[in-house]
Amino acid sequence: MMYGQVLHHQGREEDLVNLNVGGIQHKVERCILLRFPNTRVGQLIQCCSDAAILELCDDYSPAEQEYYFDRSPQVFHCVLNFYRTGHFHALEELCVFCFSQEIEYWGIGELDLEACCLEWFLERKDEREQNACGRSSNAGSTGEISVVGSDLWRFEGTWCSDVRKLMWQTLEDPNHSKCSKGVAAVSVLVILISIVAMCVHSMPEFRYATDSEHSVLDSLELICITFFSVEFALRVIAAPRPLKFLGNPLNMIDVASILPFYVTLAFESLDEDDGEENQSLVNMGKVVQVLRLMRAFRVLKLARHSEGVRAFGETLKSCQCEVGLLILFITVGMSFFSTFIYYTEKEDASSKLSSIPICWWWAIISMTTVGYGDVYPQTAAGRIVATLCILCGLLVVSLPITIIMNKFSKYFDKNTPKRRLSAA
Repeated sequence: MMYGQVLHHQGREEDLVNLNVGGIQHKVERCILLRFPNTRVGQLIQCCSDAAILELCDDYSPAEQEYYFDRSPQVFHCVLNFYRTGHFHALEELCVFCFSQEIEYWGIGELDLEACCLEWFLERKDEREQNACGRSSNAGSTGEISVVGSDLWRFEGTWCSDVRKLMWQTLEDPNHSKCSKGVAAVSVLVILISIVAMCVHSMPEFRYATDSEHSVLDSLELICITFFSVEFALRVIAAPRPLKFLGNPLNMIDVASILPFYVTLAFESLDEDDGEENQSLVNMGKVVQVLRLMRAFRVLKLARHSEGVRAFGETLKSCQCEVGLLILFITVGMSFFSTFIYYTEKEDASSKLSSIPICWWWAIISMTTVGYGDVYPQTAAGRIVATLCILCGLLVVSLPITIIMNKFSKYFDKNTPKRRLSAA
């Protein structure tokens, strides 16, 4: 016979409350339950009508004066012990979220746990929440390579469902088939060719060459953009939810790497049509230069095929507080030491630290231990300030970095074995 089914008591029968939780009967003295009148059972025995009673329990038998609850009997043992002794302990074998939901139902808070249980309970709950957040963001917001099985049912009943499902699996999951592996390999190759072509095009002998001499680079650029455009269009067509697909960060990177080419092409065609040199064309040329700089986004396309790059992005996303704290520390230190070094160096005519904005540059490269040496203090007092600035910079930078590195390591170790297993 399980604990709680029979309770030996000394009190009168009319002073006992009959509770049936998950099929296990408990007979508890009314005065014990009234020790915590704000809890669910405490409120229940104070009710004066059957309607009020049924709002607090699942069923009620007036004949037997028994209250029925379809809840976990294991957790209720902890709750019942709380009523009797005033000490609340957790069950380690239960899920922390399940236990939290159960005690919330009974009207007991997590902070009512004893100190011996509260610390590990909150640690486990925080760890589970971070893992759940990581899985959901990994699958939903960062464009997981492997196809999420829950999305496949969305193709049912849609136009060309079989063809679109096959396209979706081929483009999104390299482990789906040999064809999908080939598509992923070609995609990586085209990205690398595009990056190499962009780098070669920046070399002076190619940048200032005639059109006939660098036509090969233009052809490579056109081929790469055509491939990216077709690949992106197929992804949009095959996506079960196109709007959510476009909101995905990886897909936004795809748009940012493709769109500048077409916008630049449109601006250059307008420039050719209007031969007059005016201010609007000068401004248009500046816009074109900015758009050409956006070709650097093609490097980020490797995140779709690289677990390491995606792990870096996920780490920054999950460490927003730590990164913000790092920026705040550096900003405060930069403001403090730039002001300090200015007032120690301003009397020296040979010093280049002639204004606080120039001292900002000196402070940031000193705190990050880069030290270009283009601006440096000349006086003894300035060197002492510089030493303190460098030491504080080492401390400020190292504090959040360890947390960020630990999260990166956990994410990478957690996801890399899955990739290897799926590939096998």
